[in-house]
Amino acid sequence: MQTRKLGKTDLEIVPMVFGGNVFGWTVDEATSFGLLDAFVDRGFNCIDTADVYSVWIPGHKGGESETILGKWFAQSGKRNSVVLATKIGMEMKDADGNPAGKGLGKKWIFEEVEQSLRRLQTDHIDLYQSHKDDPKTPLEETLEAYGRLIEQGKVRFIGASNYKGDRLAEAIELSEKAGLPVYRTLQPEYNLHDRQGYEEDLAPVATKFGVGVIPYFSLASGFLTGKYETLEDARGAKREARLTKYFDERGMKILKALKSVAEEKSVEQASVALAWMLAQPTITAPIASATSVKQMQAMFAAVELKLSEAELGALTEAGAY
Repeated sequence: MQTRKLGKTDLEIVPMVFGGNVFGWTVDEATSFGLLDAFVDRGFNCIDTADVYSVWIPGHKGGESETILGKWFAQSGKRNSVVLATKIGMEMKDADGNPAGKGLGKKWIFEEVEQSLRRLQTDHIDLYQSHKDDPKTPLEETLEAYGRLIEQGKVRFIGASNYKGDRLAEAIELSEKAGLPVYRTLQPEYNLHDRQGYEEDLAPVATKFGVGVIPYFSLASGFLTGKYETLEDARGAKREARLTKYFDERGMKILKALKSVAEEKSVEQASVALAWMLAQPTITAPIASATSVKQMQAMFAAVELKLSEAELGALTEAGAY
């Protein structure tokens, strides 16, 4: 199966990343194990999670996704088959639901990486990502902390998520000047509908510095799958709050174009949406989640799906902003 290098690293991944935000949220532990087995046994090898998943659930404090993934590593013995990516920076909670820590300060990074390693039941993280920019902490402090973790063998490479283009460029230039670890990857929000922020602000930076890009919300919280044809269809969905913004005129044009191409190719709309992402020159691999093996088939199919220039053009035009 084809692979792509993850930015300027020696990490080779099949270009579809499994998003672990669902573990312990929309799928339980047993179902998570089944999904992970299906993903890796099919030859796919990159899984993304975060320390904070799923702190938004009442009674959760963060770490639930990493814990499930760690249990699966221990049970399956498949840790060495996985390029493991996780993140730090969002606010965690303690057992009483109170704030327990956040940000990218050196002290918190050193504390929290140990917790992630413990939950994940591993001795190293392949890609450790700053979940969002922390303007209160000097970039140099954060990068120096990551440097220490790399020296200790606890982290192999670092990446950034939810950064603005100027801050990402500033961080990379600082790293190169000071001899500090460099952000090799970027995890932005990007899909057929959410395009402008990435394409105008971040894509030029990714191109200039050779950053590997692994976007999240690649299926726009499920909107691009065609599961929700109207806003009413999304009522009561666990992602309802995130779905609402997509039901605009442009969203309807996108769904129409996706349906047309999907019918022509005899594939799922999700596969078409992901294949469009894979065809974008700055994208290494989209991140997508699934709650069933059936849904996962659309992810698998996307990697092999080749869209014509006319089909890509029609989709791009439908999502024009």
